[in-house]
Amino acid sequence: MLPGLALAVLVALTARLLHHALPASVGTVVGEVLFAVVLGLVVGNAVRLPESFRPGFRFSFHAVLRIAIVLLGASLSFQQVVATGGNALLIIVVLMSLALAAATFLGRAAGIPSKLATLIGVGTAVCGNSAIAATAPVIRARDEEVSFAIATNTLFGTVAVILYPILGRALHFDDATFGTWAGTAVNDTSQVVAAGFAFSEAAGDVATTVKLTRNALMGFVIVGVGMAYAGAGDSGPRVSVWKRVRQSIPVFVIGFLLMALLHSVGVLDAISRAVGVNVVTWMRDASRVLILIALAGVGLSTRFDAMRRIGWKPFLLGLALAVLTSATSLVLIHFLGGART
Repeated sequence: MLPGLALAVLVALTARLLHHALPASVGTVVGEVLFAVVLGLVVGNAVRLPESFRPGFRFSFHAVLRIAIVLLGASLSFQQVVATGGNALLIIVVLMSLALAAATFLGRAAGIPSKLATLIGVGTAVCGNSAIAATAPVIRARDEEVSFAIATNTLFGTVAVILYPILGRALHFDDATFGTWAGTAVNDTSQVVAAGFAFSEAAGDVATTVKLTRNALMGFVIVGVGMAYAGAGDSGPRVSVWKRVRQSIPVFVIGFLLMALLHSVGVLDAISRAVGVNVVTWMRDASRVLILIALAGVGLSTRFDAMRRIGWKPFLLGLALAVLTSATSLVLIHFLGGART
């Protein structure tokens, strides 16, 4: 596994250095994850790598990614869910359900592979590239599907960062309204932060809190998606509900939820005080590094010809989901109100 894993680490490190070299205004919008995937795609397709590299690529996307997801849970807490208020939480749940249902229906109508449609739907519904990366091993998505979903998610999230502040000012939104809109409808966390603070500091605070609430619900969404795929029976008869539950709750998702619980009840904060190190911050940073390595491995093992075979329809699906969630969010905010400030 060492040759492929070492190359994935090298690509991830290069992607991080390139990303850090960007102006802050650009780097906040275009996350380093996209750099890792694109650089991996370029290297993996420009150079014919020996087959001995493939076990390392698979290890990076499976074992390394699972560890990253467990550590990611430490940066989330159930208090974030409560802090947003009942209106914002209801809007989040409705939009997440709508995005996943629309992705399934529109993807099927357009003939898009079901797993790719699910990844695009999860990226729109929850927390962008992190949700795509976390869901992919549960539904056994192919590398090219993961790469395509990340590219689609990043494209429309970047467009949202530019358009949302312009539209918000044109429509004379207040900070709570804009922050709730950005937090519920923009894809990736970094993009939400960029859009929110581009409008105002208060809107940025609201948008970040709302987005972290979406992130905190990621584990439950992954379990639900896993149960749906287990019930669909990719290669066998339908199974009992209990067996579907066991099939769809991988150990790393349990670890993710456990870490969120430990953070929520203050255990991780107590450990931080005992050892004199902010454990939550350390785990969050480590998770980001490991996700970068994992997705560099995805890019390295993906072939452009496989992505070309998928076609352009997934981008139209991503556009439809982005417009649908954005418009529905505004309607719900109008009738229910925004998050607490």
